[in-house]
Amino acid sequence: MNGAIPLVLLHGWGAHGGVWAELSALLGERFAVQAPDIDGGGSFDEAVDRLAAAAPARCVVGGWSLGGQLALSWAWRHPAQVGRLALFATTPKFVAGDGWPQGMAQTEFESFTAAVESDAAAALRRFRLLQTRGDAQARTVARQLERLLETRSIAAAGRLLRMLGWLRDVDLRAQLPDIRQPVLLIHGDCDSLIPPAAAGALVAALPDARAARFVGAAHVPFVSDAVQACALITEFCNES
Repeated sequence: MNGAIPLVLLHGWGAHGGVWAELSALLGERFAVQAPDIDGGGSFDEAVDRLAAAAPARCVVGGWSLGGQLALSWAWRHPAQVGRLALFATTPKFVAGDGWPQGMAQTEFESFTAAVESDAAAALRRFRLLQTRGDAQARTVARQLERLLETRSIAAAGRLLRMLGWLRDVDLRAQLPDIRQPVLLIHGDCDSLIPPAAAGALVAALPDARAARFVGAAHVPFVSDAVQACALITEFCNES
């Protein structure tokens, strides 16, 4: 592992660090991968600071969905620590609002929150289907996602609800012009949870960003095509 690039991968809502197992295995000896579980305790900013405190002094940070939002905020709050960002299916604002049509409708988000309050396990099953809906390999990707996530428990319902609160409230648009690290955005062109237009808005707002669109992929492009994701991250992180 000598000379391996430190890489911290942050999972999305309703998942855990094990979701990165296939991609981490492909990244192999070239990267020293950490994939922590996000516990959902405290505020969004407190979660970012805890992740930063536990990570190497200098690292690449990757994130998926909510994890991508955490990664963006980490790069803004601790710029000397984060060298590059590799983001999957990421948006600066999850819920639609004034000037931001690229998010989930408020009523739909409130309905899902109520479903988590009523029966978190059933809501999680529904959410996993939503993550793969529209994928050209939807059944295969759904089975692989389930295998990755069944390795250990998801956060308790109370913490899932707190992290839904993060998704409801966090709006990183004002910080984007100050995030000057190189950013790679990987987005499925069939993502029904975070539309590809959100990635386009990120590229336009970030000073140094590029996008790679995975044709036929939905919300989990690193599962839909882990080999291509590995190749892109490796190339991106080896740039001078």
